[in-house]
Amino acid sequence: KVDQILEQRTNPTWPTTWFAPRLQASGPFRDVYTVMSSWGANHCALSYGHIGSELITIASMLRIPVHMHNVPEEMIFRPSAWTAFGSSDLEDADFRACKNFGPLYS
Repeated sequence: KVDQILEQRTNPTWPTTWFAPRLQASGPFRDVYTVMSSWGANHCALSYGHIGSELITIASMLRIPVHMHNVPEEMIFRPSAWTAFGSSDLEDADFRACKNFGPLYS
């Protein structure tokens, strides 16, 4: 019954994916409500398996900044030029680098 209620709150023709996010001690992944509240509508790269680090690498190569992820830092590869845009907050550095270099395709 819960599934039916939730399906009818949005457009039921949209695909539905049920998942449980990996939570962390702080930040946008501290609890499920904050994950969903912080997540932009219709902006997701969801797949079977743990390939988030590869998707973040591809996004950096295409100069698409990644807003929110919970992939461990040691698993993420970005171009070496990204280091000029900061190292303490890699998500902010992502936006600065992408803004500086501009879109790869337009």
